[in-house]
Formats: sequence, structure tokens, C-alpha cells
Amino acid sequence: MGLYPLPISRFSAFALLVLFFIAAPLVMSEYYLTLLSLVAIATVGALGLNILLGYAGQLSIGHAAFMSVGAYTAANLATKFDLPFLITLPAGGLMAAAIGIIVGVPSLRIKGVYLAIATLAAQFIIEWIINHSPSISGGAQASIEVARPTLLGERLDSPTELYYFLLIVAVVAVIATQNLVRSRVGRAFVAIRDQDIAAEIIGISVFKYKLYAFAISSFYAGVTGVLYTYYLGIASYEQFQLGVSIDYLAMVIIGGLGSVLGSVFGAFFISLLPIAIRLVMENVGSLFVEPDVLAQSISQLRQILFGVLIIFFLIVEPDGLNRLWINVRNYFRVWPFSH
Repeated sequence: MGLYPLPISRFSAFALLVLFFIAAPLVMSEYYLTLLSLVAIATVGALGLNILLGYAGQLSIGHAAFMSVGAYTAANLATKFDLPFLITLPAGGLMAAAIGIIVGVPSLRIKGVYLAIATLAAQFIIEWIINHSPSISGGAQASIEVARPTLLGERLDSPTELYYFLLIVAVVAVIATQNLVRSRVGRAFVAIRDQDIAAEIIGISVFKYKLYAFAISSFYAGVTGVLYTYYLGIASYEQFQLGVSIDYLAMVIIGGLGSVLGSVFGAFFISLLPIAIRLVMENVGSLFVEPDVLAQSISQLRQILFGVLIIFFLIVEPDGLNRLWINVRNYFRVWPFSH
């Protein structure tokens, strides 16, 4: 009731749960369930970055590095010590949180683009350590194969089973984030984001809460890395390079900074838009361009259209997709009256 005080909000949340938990697996093919599974994983990572950037105001370009920490932690625990998934998942998150605290220490003295450069340096440092430490990366290929997770004695092999599991994790992450931002810690994050000097004056320990933000965000990132590892069956540093950090940064900016629902919107947008563009280009482009030429240029054209659409959405609504949703919701709330 605290999260959804209005009846319409509670009804909408219940309807979405029914849609994704019951209707989607019944009517969708395994391919589309796979896409939704990847969106669920991306949602967890986007929530973590939004806590750091949207709520605490700390710019980070090293989100993928913390994902790799969680991924390799879980992969090593699973392969070398044969630990179950229920242990490796939080362990990967906690290890990423510990590294995040270390990276967050400079945030006391630097902010803005300078902090972004510091997190970018952490991205490259963590990548280098993983690639040059065979005991961590698993050898020359820097990849570790991991078996699918097992819960209650059942191995999650089918796309439907993995979809249900990842959806539950995403829902738990959303609820946890909603409660976090409504707590004393969340309000302290917002105070630091809006004016850190004023927050210090009223008694908020800026440095402590900045470290909290880095730790919580890195924990989410580590869990995301673990989920990717178990879902794909391998931990590889190529899955967590700088481009992935940029993708997650785009998710929270396009979805809406300082918004839990915006993180979900951004995860859907960034995860599914390239696939939608490819499908449209394959079906429409084949009518005007030779198949061989289309196959060679579709990757470049998809990247160009992807960038153009991102710029377009930011021009139309700089506050993100969440603001568009609020505008639509407010319109229907007062309709048919103008005010």
C-alpha cells in the first residue's frame, strides 16, 4: 500500500504481473521469452546504475566492470568449489560491492566528469586485472564455462524456466529499489544529489552515503553479471567491456534519471530497439535493396538508426520515457477536462 497508494496503481501493478507471469509464457515463443529474459537481467543492472546516478548524482562509466567482478566471482566459486547458485549469486554481488566501495573513495573530493574519468579508469584497471590473472579469468581465453543454475534440485534448462526465474529476480530488485529510495538512505541520496553542501550542513554524512550509493549500485551490477553468466553459460570479459557501460548509461538517461519505472523503460528500450530495427530493415529493406548488399550494410545502418532514435527521444523529452508516461497518465487522469 505504501508503494502503490492509489487503487489504479495497485490494479496496474497486478495487471502487469498477470501479463508477464501468466500471459507471456502462454502466448510467446521461446525466442521472445529469451528477449524478455535479457530485459529482466538488464533491468537489474539499470536499477543499480540509476541508484548511483539518478538518485545519488554520482556519474559512473564503469558499471560493466562491477558486473564482470560479480560474474567471475560466481564462476570461480561454482567451478572451483562447486557452490550452489543461491550462494554464488549474493557472493558475486557482495564482491562487486566491496570493489565499488574502493572505487567510490575518490568521490569525496571529485565529482561530475572528473568522477566519471575515475570510474572509467576503474573499468580499464579491472579489465586488465581479469585478463592478466589466470587464477581469476580461467586461462588465456579469459572465459569460464558455468553450468545452468539449479534450484530445489531442478536444473533451469528451458527458456521458460529461466524466464520465470529471471523475472522473479527483476521483480524483487524493483520492489527493493522502491523501498530503498523511500527510506532514510534514499532521501539522503537525493539530498546529496541536489545540494551536497546543504546536505552536509543538516547533518548528512556525504562521504558515507556516497560510499553507500557505490556499494549498493555495485551490488546490483554484480548480481547482473552473475545472472548473465548463468544465463549464457559462460563468464567472459568481452561481455562486460566499455560499450556495455555506455549501454547502461543510456538506459537510465533515456528511461529517466531518478525513477525506478524509468529504469525498466530504459531496459526495454535499449535491449529491444536494436532487434526491432533489424527486423524492420530485413523486412522493408529487402523490397528496395539486394539481399547481399542489405546483409553487408544492415549492421552499420542499425547502429546509425539506433543513435538517431536515441537523440530523437532525448530531444522530444529530455527527462526520459518515464516523463512521457507521467504526461500520458496525467492527461487521462483529468480527461475530458483541460485542467
